Amino acid sequence: MEDFLNKKAIVIGAGISGLTTAIYLQRSGIQTLILEKAAGPGGVSTSWKRKGYTFEGGVHWLIGAKKEIPLHQIWLETGALQDNNPVYFKDPIYTLVDDKDNMPLFRDLHGLEITGLRDRIALWRLRFHLACFKNFHQPIVDLRGLKVRHPKPFSIGEYVKMLPAVLITPFLLVQSAKRHAKWFKNPRIRTLLAAVVDPEINALSFIYTLGTFQMGDSGYPKGGSLQMALNMAETFQSLGGEIRYRTPAEKIVSEGKKWSVHAGDEVFTADAMIVSADARTAIDTLFGEPLQDGWAQRMRAGLRTTQCSFLGVGVEADLSSWPRSMQIVLPRPLKAAGVTYKTLIVNNYATEDGYAPVGCSVLTCLLHGPTYAYWKAAKEDGSYVAKKKAVMDSFLEAIGEVIPEIKGTVVVTDVATPFTYERYCSTFEGSYMSDWPPFSRLYHAPIRYREGLYFTGQRTAYSGGLPPAAQSAHTTAQTVCKDFGVEFVG
Repeated sequence: MEDFLNKKAIVIGAGISGLTTAIYLQRSGIQTLILEKAAGPGGVSTSWKRKGYTFEGGVHWLIGAKKEIPLHQIWLETGALQDNNPVYFKDPIYTLVDDKDNMPLFRDLHGLEITGLRDRIALWRLRFHLACFKNFHQPIVDLRGLKVRHPKPFSIGEYVKMLPAVLITPFLLVQSAKRHAKWFKNPRIRTLLAAVVDPEINALSFIYTLGTFQMGDSGYPKGGSLQMALNMAETFQSLGGEIRYRTPAEKIVSEGKKWSVHAGDEVFTADAMIVSADARTAIDTLFGEPLQDGWAQRMRAGLRTTQCSFLGVGVEADLSSWPRSMQIVLPRPLKAAGVTYKTLIVNNYATEDGYAPVGCSVLTCLLHGPTYAYWKAAKEDGSYVAKKKAVMDSFLEAIGEVIPEIKGTVVVTDVATPFTYERYCSTFEGSYMSDWPPFSRLYHAPIRYREGLYFTGQRTAYSGGLPPAAQSAHTTAQTVCKDFGVEFVG
């Protein structure tokens, strides 16, 4: 067998998936290089500082934070979770803030305002669906035929426990989260539940996400997404791996049994090329000529993206008396980038150490909606900066009617649009995940595209977020090891 210690791999992208893949390959004895266009790790899962205030742009909860969940092992093996970022589990998950008394959404669903028989039936139905998912988790399994130093056994018994979730999945896939919540007569409950996931996506995503909270998972690691990414980058480099920041990949070329990637004036060659950049962007931009395989054409035709604008505000006011995560019903609708919002999900980091100077606070908000075309047009006609300011001004005016402490205390603001995410992370249409509405399918890139060329990340797995990023990376790394005849080391 060819000496695997001479094998080399290149990973394009230092997001969570790219870092995970690279760590496993490096630990398994394959010398790995990461090329990253940005100045630091994390991809779309990151945070940044402005004038002493930290804006969390990635993690809002981490699935796999609970030690008993199989995904937790990946976070440990990659160094994502360490002593420097312990996890806490917020409860309530969200709190409805309107012109009445606040209504919390606790992990056990306690505290919802049940107004009659219909709401009691709806609550029973919701609890039943969540009970079906109480033993459901994303299985982390080893590839068949692969030599693994630390196997991850998965028994038939675990599959049997997850059978109730499997049986109701078809029912949940054909309705939206919004329709599922309509079983409640109380409109305040419906509004509060809309904070869990986008109401327009399928109810499976809603039940699965809410179920992770109910089973005691989905915590928030101290330092958020950036600390996780820094931990992973440090783990990779401590194993002897190399990261080249500010080095955007421009073109991937086949060189016989090897693969090369052009990055500016440099050319890097390896036995394995792993594309962890957005696959939807990569198929059009990284291969000289756009890929025309059937899966690539289906992805172009069918992929729907989840887009958002990120708003961050630093204030010289202590907002610790306000809930950590709020679903705010606005007194008047907010119009921003061509979309009207009657409610806003606002995260309050006043109780998080290090996010703001003492006595000050940070608020963030994600404005979801198909606004990429709006912002791209603004960039082209020169109105981009002015329109970003207009969105922030409208947001501050709207939120100031609910949280009066911010009036006159704002010292720093930041707006990241889908165009921003595209520019920094090369994500298609500036999206951070694939949309998954009812009666729709997802369009994936293959893990192994050709001999020596692989894909990993959110476009190779369902929907998006950190769990599929980590899970797909684990599978990609194992696939590379199996192809090279290398023992996989977790």
